[in-house]
Amino acid sequence: MQVHLKKYILPLRHTFSISRESHDFQDTLIASLSLNGKTGYGEATANPYYKITVLSMTNEINAIASEIENFNFTTPELFHSFLVGKGLSNFAICALDLAAHDLYGKLQGKPLYELWGTNNDHYPTTNYTIGIAPIDVMLAKMQEVPWTIYKIKLGTSDDVAIVRELREHTNAVFRIDANCAWTAEETIHNAPLLKDLGVEFLEQPLKADDWSGMEEVMHHSVLPVIADESCIVENDVEKCALHFNGINIKLTKCGGLTPALRMISKAKELGIKVMVGCMTESTVGISAIAQLIPQLDYVDMDGAMLLKSDIATGVQITDEGKVIFPNLAGSGVQLLD
Repeated sequence: MQVHLKKYILPLRHTFSISRESHDFQDTLIASLSLNGKTGYGEATANPYYKITVLSMTNEINAIASEIENFNFTTPELFHSFLVGKGLSNFAICALDLAAHDLYGKLQGKPLYELWGTNNDHYPTTNYTIGIAPIDVMLAKMQEVPWTIYKIKLGTSDDVAIVRELREHTNAVFRIDANCAWTAEETIHNAPLLKDLGVEFLEQPLKADDWSGMEEVMHHSVLPVIADESCIVENDVEKCALHFNGINIKLTKCGGLTPALRMISKAKELGIKVMVGCMTESTVGISAIAQLIPQLDYVDMDGAMLLKSDIATGVQITDEGKVIFPNLAGSGVQLLD
């Protein structure tokens, strides 16, 4: 099995800001795995919060490149176990795991959602993310992309006022992501005000390790709360079920589709909502996420929509939020160059 790695710098349509950082470009790693005339593609973006760079992922994978090439590939799950045993970071594993799933689907001649026994007749609509910015900039972004569900990034001293102003200009559903910027008291205070403004749920309002605060929020918030930074890997799901109403799974953080499928199953077993989110990936990563949508309650897969230019073809999202799956097996991905 041949492995190939390539770094891309993805230009964003607009400066993207959350409570802890801003950026105009997104570094990403594309991993390709080839076998028997087929090539699968996977992706993992760099992330300063988790101290992951494209170079660090590349170095990890190159260190075991010869072992990957000699690996007897039969299923993505066995390949994932092999990668975990090599001690790679979850981000590096994600790039390879997504490529392995895409390759496997192409070898089998079927899209992944079909191999998993699901169909794409019904699925949730992705939200479109509006990063922190001056009100006029946030409004301009909403007017540029009219949408039915917006994820609003917050974490300022005027968060409720921001939502109140945005509500004057749209009837869309709002989801609020504070990216760990609030306290339990702020969350409980803000929740009824935001609920009256048409907010559906709050995502990760507290710091990732503030479990006592989240327990207080669970008992007093009038809005559901979804874990993000508190839910990284499979072992986090059970604890999150005691402190949140749902989880947001990120493929890069958990290590790809293989563990994500298990996390979805566990969350459903525990009776909590399931969301899968993106990390401003290109169409390579978004097409992998799209294979999961028949199994999800919510999805945040607008990463490629936030880019000025893309690097691949694959799953497309129309202006009405409909997902168009390509007539290609696996994740349906092909690089443009």
